[in-house]
Amino acid sequence: MSSDDKPQKISIGFHGGQTLVARVRPAELARLREVLGRSGGWHELNAEDGTVTFDLTRVDYVLVDSEDHRVGF
Repeated sequence: MSSDDKPQKISIGFHGGQTLVARVRPAELARLREVLGRSGGWHELNAEDGTVTFDLTRVDYVLVDSEDHRVGF
């Protein structure tokens, strides 16, 4: 697996406060970003742990972890 294909941690926030955390490959994240601009419907997200299907109209945000982890203050 190349470093360009390394899974990224994302958090998807939904109406009502629920959050889904998943690790996805960059191509899958790009596919998610593309469909978020559409009017809605159901989307199937292929993550490391399995496949998740959710309603796009309920998504409030997608947070992509920058992976810049620091120790200390």
